[in-house]
Amino acid sequence: MNEEQQILEQYYESMGISRPVFRFCSQIEERLKERFAQIDAITECNQMKVLGAMRKNRLSEACFAPTTGYGYNDIGRETLEKIYADVFKTEDALVRPQITCGTHALALALMSQLRPGDELLSPVGKPYDTLEEVIGIRPSNGSLAEYGISYRQVDLLPDGGFDWDGIEAALNDKTRMVTIQRSKGYASRPTLSVERIGELITFIKERKPDVLCMVDNCYGEFVELTEPSEVGADLVVGSLIKNPGGGLAPIGGYLCGTKECIERAAYRLTSPGLGKEVGATLGVTSTLTQGLFLAPTVVKGALKGAIFAANIYETLGYTVIPDSRESRHDIIQEVEFHDPQLMTAFCEGIQAAAPVDSFVRPEPWDMPGYDSQVIMAAGAFVSGSSIELSADGPMKEPFAVYFQGGLTWEHAKYGIMMSLQKIYETGKVRLPETED
Repeated sequence: MNEEQQILEQYYESMGISRPVFRFCSQIEERLKERFAQIDAITECNQMKVLGAMRKNRLSEACFAPTTGYGYNDIGRETLEKIYADVFKTEDALVRPQITCGTHALALALMSQLRPGDELLSPVGKPYDTLEEVIGIRPSNGSLAEYGISYRQVDLLPDGGFDWDGIEAALNDKTRMVTIQRSKGYASRPTLSVERIGELITFIKERKPDVLCMVDNCYGEFVELTEPSEVGADLVVGSLIKNPGGGLAPIGGYLCGTKECIERAAYRLTSPGLGKEVGATLGVTSTLTQGLFLAPTVVKGALKGAIFAANIYETLGYTVIPDSRESRHDIIQEVEFHDPQLMTAFCEGIQAAAPVDSFVRPEPWDMPGYDSQVIMAAGAFVSGSSIELSADGPMKEPFAVYFQGGLTWEHAKYGIMMSLQKIYETGKVRLPETED
C-alpha cells in the first residue's frame, strides 16, 4: 500500500469505515479501471452533445432572467426546450418546473395523448408502482380507467425477452399508445438498452404504424451514447430530479418528442389554447440549464457507483441485477438480500453516508402509491432527488434494495462502503481475506 492509500485509509477510518471493509473494497475498485475508462469515454461524448446544443441555440445570460405571472415570451424557457430537443434529437420538447416529478411527467404524457375508447399497451410487463393508480390497475380518483381508457399488458418472458407473439396478438384497433419502461422499477428484470427498445418499437410500428410509442426514460439518460428518441420513440419522458437535472434542478420534468405530441402535452399541462406560451420560470432556468450541463458527468459518477456495488455484493455471494459484467443501461443497481435485517442495514449505511440528514435512521413506512411498506435512504440537497445518493425498496421478498445516484463517484463509493460496513457489523457477512 503506497503513502496515498495509507492516508486515504486513515480518512475512511475517521469516517466510520473499518480496515477490512476498506481493503476489500479497494481490491474491487482496482479491477474496475478498464470498465471505468469505457464509462469516461461515453461521458465525454455526451458532454459534447449537451455543450453543442447549448452553443447551437445561443444560450446567453439573458436566458436566466426570471419571469412571473403568465410567463409570456420567456426566452430562457424557450431556449432550454430547444436545447433539450437537440440533445434528444426530437422535433420539440416540454421542460417545465410545473411538472412535479417523474410520475407526473408520465401521467401528463399518457393523459394528453389518450382519449376515451383508446387502449394503452405495455409490452414489457407491469409498470412502476406509482403508475398503477394513474392507469387504473389499482383504482384511483382521476385514473385513465375512469375516463374510459383501457389497459393491456404483455409480460416479458422468463429470460427477460420480449413475447413477440403475445405483443402482436395484443395490438388491436383500439391500441392508441404503447408505453415502454426502460428501467426495472421494483421488478427483477433487465433494464432495456436503447438498441432493444428500438427493436421493440420497429416491431410494433411495422404492425400498427399509427400507434404512439412512449418511453419512460427515468434513470437512463446519458448512460449510453444514444437515447430512445433516436430509435423511433414518439415521446421520451423523465424527471429533472433524476439524471438530466444533474443534481441542481430543484424540481421539474421533461417530455421530448414529435411536435404534435408535445403540443398536446402542453395543452394538457396548462390549458387548451395556451399550451407552451405560458408558465413562468420564477428564476429556476439557470439551475435547470446548469444541471443539464453537468448531467453527463454526474451520471458517470452514479454509474461507476452502481458497477462498484454490483462487483462488491456479487463477490459476497448475493444476486445482483445487472450482474458485475453486464452492459449498463441505467444507473440503478439491485441487490437481493432475502433478509430484512441486511436490507435495512444497507439503507442505514447509505443514509449515514449522506451529506444531509446523515444522523437519521431510515424506517419502513406506508408510502403513497405503493402496495407495501417501503424503506428509503436519501439524505439529499433536493428532496426526493434520486440522482443523489439513495437507496430504497419494498419490504417484501426478495428483500431487494435498489441503489442509485451519487453526485460524484467519490461519494457513491463512500456510500457503498458504508452500506457494507453496516452489513459487516451485523455479523452475518464474512469478508474475504485481503493483503496489506
